[in-house]
Amino acid sequence: MTTMDNDDRRASMAEQAHTPRRAGEPGSTEGSTTTTSSSAARRRVSGPTLRDVAALAGVSLKTASRVLNDGPNVSAATREAVQEAMQSLSYEPDPAARSLRAGHDRTVGVVVDSIGDIFFSELAATLESALDAAGYSCLLASSNREADRERDVVRSLVRRRCAGVIVAPSSPTSISEADLAGTPVVFVDRVGSVQGAASVVSDDPGMAYEATRHLLAHGHRRVALLSDSLDLPTTRGRQEGYRRALAEAGIEVDPALTRMQCDDESSAMRQVREVLDLDEPATAIFSCSSRLSLGVVPALHQFGRTDVALVSFGDFTMADSVQPAVTVVDHSARRIAQAAAEALLAHLPPHDPGHGPTGVIEVPARLIPRGTGEIAAPPAPEQTTRA
Repeated sequence: MTTMDNDDRRASMAEQAHTPRRAGEPGSTEGSTTTTSSSAARRRVSGPTLRDVAALAGVSLKTASRVLNDGPNVSAATREAVQEAMQSLSYEPDPAARSLRAGHDRTVGVVVDSIGDIFFSELAATLESALDAAGYSCLLASSNREADRERDVVRSLVRRRCAGVIVAPSSPTSISEADLAGTPVVFVDRVGSVQGAASVVSDDPGMAYEATRHLLAHGHRRVALLSDSLDLPTTRGRQEGYRRALAEAGIEVDPALTRMQCDDESSAMRQVREVLDLDEPATAIFSCSSRLSLGVVPALHQFGRTDVALVSFGDFTMADSVQPAVTVVDHSARRIAQAAAEALLAHLPPHDPGHGPTGVIEVPARLIPRGTGEIAAPPAPEQTTRA
């Protein structure tokens, strides 16, 4: 028996399980008036079944099931007849029955650091929209960058029979030991280590290198780096690009200018004050995330230091509206999310499972000059000499 025949058998079993039986049929209480009227009531409550659709369309239950599940080997005329019958009867597929037939639900699990992070909130919104257009709902969870929680959440999504999972991994191996039961996985924003998975990322080291070189090209030699935890591969990559640009310019990395533990906007504001109060203060700042930039920009305005150059890794709302407007590395959450959704959907029906993209998929990013990144360094202090 072919796989399709097995699927149809399961479809029929699922359909029968949700179809009330009449008195006198196997499984009913024969001759019981109460049972008959109860069955009729259940039919009215549950609505039309796929068997009703098949009867109205004049096709077999197997054929109606194939149309419902976008199966092959159905003529256009037959497909149209079944779809018209579904519409005429206001037929609503039973999610549990469809899950039984397909082996999974039409839901995709999405796990990000935090929905409160502006990058991940935009990414999640785009994923939800792209998946909805393909007929999949989206189940969202936050890992809070905790590997154990991330693993537990992914396991829970697999147990819920999600069709696939999209994860922003806290580390490359954070879910490598989770039993995925063959569930397709796509990593987003960071590279993950699961065989057969795709990772949709930007070139973090390359774009950080370009951002730092941009500031150096405008005469800056005191460029501060503000970033969050080095536990994240994205942060390490951006620091790597920053250091490479300084090294090529013959500038030593000053530990006083490299602030690695900015956890949120308030800590970013505090670090801005500190790098501006140094004996040799920063004249430019490279902010490693849009979340931190939301603290850097208000700090510069609050301290009256809009003469300090700034490049933000990541765009954010109002970045192009403040004065001066903020120069950003645009590693678009929308483009990354769209590429991640397409990569996962290529592993799901009606596509051929297991034949979607794998490995690293790099989404192009770009530097957008708007004003703050083009502020020139102040003139070097004049050296006085004795006659």
